[in-house]
Amino acid sequence: MPSIKSKLPDVGTTIFTVMSALATQHKAINLGQGFPDFPMDERLTSLVSKAMTDNFNQYAPMPGWMPLRDAIAEKVAILYDAGIDAEKEITITPGGTYAIYSALTAVLRPGDEVIVFEPAYDSYIPNIEINGAKAITIDLTHPSYKIDWNVVREKISPRTRMIMLNSPHNPTGAVLEPYDIEQLRSVVEGTEILILSDEVYEHLIFDGIPHESILKYPDLLERSFVCFSFGKVYHCTGWKLGYCIAPGELTKEFRKVHQFNCFSCHTPSQVALASFLQDRNSYESLAPFLQKKRDYFIELMKGTSFTMHHSSGSYFICASYDMISDEPAADLAKRLTKDFGVAAIPLSAFYRSGKDDKVLRFCFAKKEETLKEAVTRLTKV
Repeated sequence: MPSIKSKLPDVGTTIFTVMSALATQHKAINLGQGFPDFPMDERLTSLVSKAMTDNFNQYAPMPGWMPLRDAIAEKVAILYDAGIDAEKEITITPGGTYAIYSALTAVLRPGDEVIVFEPAYDSYIPNIEINGAKAITIDLTHPSYKIDWNVVREKISPRTRMIMLNSPHNPTGAVLEPYDIEQLRSVVEGTEILILSDEVYEHLIFDGIPHESILKYPDLLERSFVCFSFGKVYHCTGWKLGYCIAPGELTKEFRKVHQFNCFSCHTPSQVALASFLQDRNSYESLAPFLQKKRDYFIELMKGTSFTMHHSSGSYFICASYDMISDEPAADLAKRLTKDFGVAAIPLSAFYRSGKDDKVLRFCFAKKEETLKEAVTRLTKV
């Protein structure tokens, strides 16, 4: 066999695949991987079926179905007072992770540096490194998981090409605040630094906190790729459908990558979403819906020995286990799955170094009966 020099020599199977397979093997309740176990809105599935029946089954345009891009532009104008050109600045993608990869690939060159805040979604660093660039990691402050902007300033160098942000944050549920936006402005002003803002959980933000989208700030948007996910918003993660908003010049480069990789996304789903987005309640009701699940899970977990952290958004909440064990988080996550029938994700998996603060991540985007049964099992730990 020909020998191959791996482009990602330090990368193995993702923790999500490992833990989900372990959950299946041991018939455990999967609170690890971020997917709901409840059905998506029947109206949306009906719209997809109708689109297929109406013969919207061929290629959509490379940048995406135009009525869907128009609907997105209308939505962001309402939410963020942002004037986005649907033709030149919105591209439909097969999921948010794909959008992130394409944005990085469009602009990174060997030797570039990208600032990444850890714990971080596990695709970020491999996406950077496969493009020959270097991830400069900065730890978020434990346990609040806020950004230390003084450290950011220390890490900026002439090679810094991009800063990656994620709010609401996976895996911790932390969110950016107005202070963070002002600090970000200060850091990038007068530089060539780009921003990639991962906002796939934009509508899953709780307690009345406003989402500090980069789309709200024209001076930041002019240097940004902002990535979103329909799957996370509408409980259809298996659709793998999202989009990227960026200024025209950045979008041109993004589409150069996109057109030779995916080219076109699933047409019936795009047609359905174009109609579904007209109902503002379809996304405005998501925050209270998921907040109720978060609060229910927190209340249940009071009966366990876990110490819950705060989550202001996303599908996720973290918990320390100091009163249970001093074993590594990865070992405890596997033991919970095998011996107690509940799968979680060790937060150490979201650090390149494997830094272990003895924290697990749980997904609460589940039916109430699922959460109740899972916590009943966790009370025995």
